Amino acid sequence: MRSRDGNHSFSRRLSVALLFLSVLSLSADEYLISYRYVIKDAVIYNEFLTISQAMQKCKGSPYSELILENDNSKNLKYILSQNNEKFIDYIHKLGLNIQHSEETINAQNKSTTILTLKTKCFKVDFNDNFARISPLK
Repeated sequence: MRSRDGNHSFSRRLSVALLFLSVLSLSADEYLISYRYVIKDAVIYNEFLTISQAMQKCKGSPYSELILENDNSKNLKYILSQNNEKFIDYIHKLGLNIQHSEETINAQNKSTTILTLKTKCFKVDFNDNFARISPLK
């Protein structure tokens, strides 16, 4: 049915599309992810990636998404382990806090470098073939 100005069907399609998008955004899960990488004397000492599902809704809007291959899993830890290098490169690009210390005693140099992604909330959309991960700003 059309109104006199002919915009009724367009506005109806627009409202249906907006409703569909809002349903999609409600289905996303939110996870808290932190990362820590320690290098001592130019040797990797340890690496920690912590993932937990958020207990409360996170505030913010998603940005800089990463799409990872998925084989119909809803287990984020499993998906990230299958795409480990791609995800680690991605969080390095998000920005890490870097701490470095160095000292020389009796002509021996000792150094420690720590890279840290402070705990950040990520929105994760699961699909049969992929998982879309976006940090919240």
